[in-house]
Amino acid sequence: MPFSPLSRLAQEQPLRVLLVNAGEPDALTWAGLVQPLRLAARMLGPEQLRLDILSPQQAALTQPQPGWHLALLVADEQQAPPPPELLRTVLDRCRSARYWGGVGAGVLWLADAGLMAGVRIALPWALYAETEALTQRAILTPHLFELDGRMLSCCGGAASIDFALTLVAALYGATVQAAIKESLCIERVRPHDERQRVALQARFGALQPKLSEAVTLMEANIEEPLSTDDIAGLVGLSRRQLERLFKQYLDSLPSRYYLELRLQRARQLLLETNHSIVQVGLMCGFSSGSHFSTAFGALFGNTPREERQRKLMPPAG
Repeated sequence: MPFSPLSRLAQEQPLRVLLVNAGEPDALTWAGLVQPLRLAARMLGPEQLRLDILSPQQAALTQPQPGWHLALLVADEQQAPPPPELLRTVLDRCRSARYWGGVGAGVLWLADAGLMAGVRIALPWALYAETEALTQRAILTPHLFELDGRMLSCCGGAASIDFALTLVAALYGATVQAAIKESLCIERVRPHDERQRVALQARFGALQPKLSEAVTLMEANIEEPLSTDDIAGLVGLSRRQLERLFKQYLDSLPSRYYLELRLQRARQLLLETNHSIVQVGLMCGFSSGSHFSTAFGALFGNTPREERQRKLMPPAG
């Protein structure tokens, strides 16, 4: 799993996490992140997990701690960045941790400082208009959150809750995560690669309307997939032009992107509905059960049947 490298941090006693809140204390981006982590710290005790929660000013006055294992700079998307000198100091504090990154607008500030060069990042869709200068330095994805090497990013908002709960599961297992979900009345944790619903439209709608239109067609035709030639004709492009757009902006071929959309939908149906595996395959455009299973395994690393077991089996630590 993409976040499994974090599991080795749980061997550290105690695990020390730095959260720098550069936004409002009642913002959803901050609350969604800090609440699950506070609950985890309360359940596990200071011998296993310690949270250092600081403002940018407090972080700047604190000496870098080599003992921090994970550090995140957090701000809601409307927040203006701190003054440059203060921001540089805060970034230095975060970078002293073994894993570090940003949530919400914090991701943009890290990328803008040149610290996300060549890294896959999940940025709030509302900030995509500010990323023109970043496209050569960071790799934007439409996902909710990312772990790339030592660097973490989350688009913020409601996704902060999914991000925090994924961190908890990666560090301390499904049993601790399940207890926090129950305490917060959360039924489902969205996976990291679930897409921000309007991210593509926000990023490309004005500059690349043909690309946005092609993706919309794909999303509307999951059960009976269109061919690449059909999609190209419907948006008024040649097949080659469409493939060029997908390669340039999404680093994928239209056929590959479409397949992953259908498989993402299949995984959602396996986890959230009682449709049989055969029905799910048919609903996502797979007439062959073996093709569905092979494609699903190639993308997610497990079979549709194993994915369904996640829904049926009780959590295990």
